[in-house]
Amino acid sequence: MEQEFHRIRRLPPYVFAEVNKMKARARAAGEDIIDFGMGNPDQPTPPHIVEKLCETARNPKTHGYSNSRGIPGLRKALAAYYERRWNVSIDPETEAIVTLGSKEGLANLASAITSPGDVILVPNPSYPIHQFGFIIAGASVRNIPVSTGPEFFQALKNAVNHSVPKPSMLVINYPNNPTSEVCDLDFYEAVVDFCRHHEIYVLSDIAYSEIYFDDNPPPSILQVKGAKDVCVEFTSMSKTYNMPGWRIGFAAGNPHLIGALTRIKSYLDYGAFTPIQVAATAALNGPQDCVAEIRQLYKERRDILIDGLANAGWDVPSPPATMFAWAPLPPAFAHLGSLEFSKLLLREAQVAVAPGIGFGEHGDGFVRLAVVENKHRTRQAIRSIKSFMDNYQNVLEDAEKRRAEAK
Repeated sequence: MEQEFHRIRRLPPYVFAEVNKMKARARAAGEDIIDFGMGNPDQPTPPHIVEKLCETARNPKTHGYSNSRGIPGLRKALAAYYERRWNVSIDPETEAIVTLGSKEGLANLASAITSPGDVILVPNPSYPIHQFGFIIAGASVRNIPVSTGPEFFQALKNAVNHSVPKPSMLVINYPNNPTSEVCDLDFYEAVVDFCRHHEIYVLSDIAYSEIYFDDNPPPSILQVKGAKDVCVEFTSMSKTYNMPGWRIGFAAGNPHLIGALTRIKSYLDYGAFTPIQVAATAALNGPQDCVAEIRQLYKERRDILIDGLANAGWDVPSPPATMFAWAPLPPAFAHLGSLEFSKLLLREAQVAVAPGIGFGEHGDGFVRLAVVENKHRTRQAIRSIKSFMDNYQNVLEDAEKRRAEAK
């Protein structure tokens, strides 16, 4: 009776749990931990959105069950967003659904459309739900590189030629979590062309489409002609409007996939609390100055973090989008791997980061830093990291000197 259940056995130990336990112990001991580990926005939701929630919640008529596919006004607001942002027409009745965050939507769609043994193509490294949503549903996952170059498409061809059964779905995520890589419309066009030809569905996650820093807004795969034949796209209000705890996201695109998600959600939930959906409608239809302000704040924090780490001797590429920096382990620490380095950084510098191994085996040479601490604490973290790295380098040099003298 104590043996693990079948689906639980398919899930490996949660890599982040070890670092999270260390954070909890350190804080319980009174240590001030600067936390770059979780992508949890630290700023409040814009006031006009909160006000609409409160106003609607005061009406007792909104306190009943909602609609699992989302209230009509919110689906129409999503369609209007696609029209003005990407010039893409979305039918709010057949091509859009409200989800409890993009994570829930993707996991439930995986459950709806996956048969045991299906082969799913997922980037490695990737946000965990991209692969584990399908693993929980009974699929086999085949990894492909996080890239927009020839190696990506060669991996797709290899998968089609050498997988039994043939892959049925492809998951892509740009701007990417955790690597922050972006893509252009030409890339999406090639993906759609390949997947239409080989009858592979595409699940595109664009949760970070509004967090970009180079005045070049990321595209949507639904801009590609014929994309709706095979594609569904997930997005979220969590990062765009500082609404992570509200749990509101969307899926849009292929009517067959939207229909499958609608049907399975009708058995699983009654949708988000109606006042939350009304407030989300106000966010999409209202002034967008707050989105630009959020984007600017992350850009300023990014610049402080990247410049500061460079001065500390840790060269990290500046991310063009998302709220994350994907940092290669400093050469002196590369032998440790991402989990042990993360634990060492937490213990010695009181700075928490996410170990790259938690996003897949190909992430083990990296850690992910989320720019969710204010500027003052970011600078404080950089000073601690620099002190830690300098001291560690001295320890290494002393050890090397002792070894040389012993010879």
